[in-house]
Amino acid sequence: MADHQTELLKTALYDLHVELGAKMVPFAGYDMPVQYPLGVKGEHLHTRAKAGLFDVSHMGQVRLTGEHRVAELEKLVPGDIAILKPGRTRYSAFTNDDGTILDDLMITNAGDSLFLVINAACKDDDIVHMRANLDNGVELIEIDDRALMALQGPDAAKVLARFAPSVADMKFMSFAEIDIAGIACFVTRSGYTGEDGYEISVPNDRADELARKLLAEEEVEAIGLGARDSLRLEAGLCLYGNDIDTTTTPVEGDLNWIINKRRREEGGFKGADIILDQLANGADRKRVGIKPEGKAPAREHTAILNSDGEEIGEITSGGFGPTVDGPIAMGYVAIEFAAPGTKVDLMVRGKARPAEIVELPFVAHRYYRG
Repeated sequence: MADHQTELLKTALYDLHVELGAKMVPFAGYDMPVQYPLGVKGEHLHTRAKAGLFDVSHMGQVRLTGEHRVAELEKLVPGDIAILKPGRTRYSAFTNDDGTILDDLMITNAGDSLFLVINAACKDDDIVHMRANLDNGVELIEIDDRALMALQGPDAAKVLARFAPSVADMKFMSFAEIDIAGIACFVTRSGYTGEDGYEISVPNDRADELARKLLAEEEVEAIGLGARDSLRLEAGLCLYGNDIDTTTTPVEGDLNWIINKRRREEGGFKGADIILDQLANGADRKRVGIKPEGKAPAREHTAILNSDGEEIGEITSGGFGPTVDGPIAMGYVAIEFAAPGTKVDLMVRGKARPAEIVELPFVAHRYYRG
């Protein structure tokens, strides 16, 4: 029988993770660091205070080329990609004919192509989906010779500018091809922690070298998947597979902002009839922030009850927020209970515990907008 561990894929930074003492776990088919000796809480707070370096190489990187690449991609996502200027990046989602979400992704106009970053667990299906639906001469190029890392936190710009001064002038959701410490990189000023920072696509054979240079800076610590999850939850950002999936539409997921004016008027993307109807008439449920009272966290699949003890929804992400210093959660509730300030109960270990619907995010975003 094959050893399950040997079946897991390894990123270009695997040996560095082991050398740094990371606890490695299976994640989306890869052997990934969940935490380092600093611990999840320490890594979380360090990222909020200084800068954290994350290995996100398990995510998929794809280029779309061809004259009609924008129009063809717009058939699959509800965002206005046509107005995306060269050097700009946009968050969007692949939808299906039912109007639900196949994956969320980042789309960059790289000038001669569209550069896409897709989720690790979905990338094989995403590529099949795109190959089956992109016509008119669009070519899909899988980029498997580059690693991807994220440098996040209030000191991220200061640190990265020591190696590439021009990154300091990049605005939130912008893209550039920049040499960092002499290494040719694709850089976007983005991330998924709510902090200022960058995602850096680097050739696999130079990834270890670049990571070591960044980690040698006094402000930077290696950060694992555990802190990545608590950071994104505090930032109110969706985790695909938990907060959004093929059972949720963008409207239910409180992602109306990814559907731009022209697309609302013209439609033309998968599931448009259902999604545009929900935009016009409302959905039956909505993703909300939830603040449990006390210290007990409510994990995913925890039932949400109204004051009469009736189930009105379910937690999709929940845990302890180190910056908030208390339990936090996101979940779906029936639309009549979605207003901030609504009192609800959470069924934790067989006991109803009080909680309140709150505005997202739990921690204010600190993106650099120039």
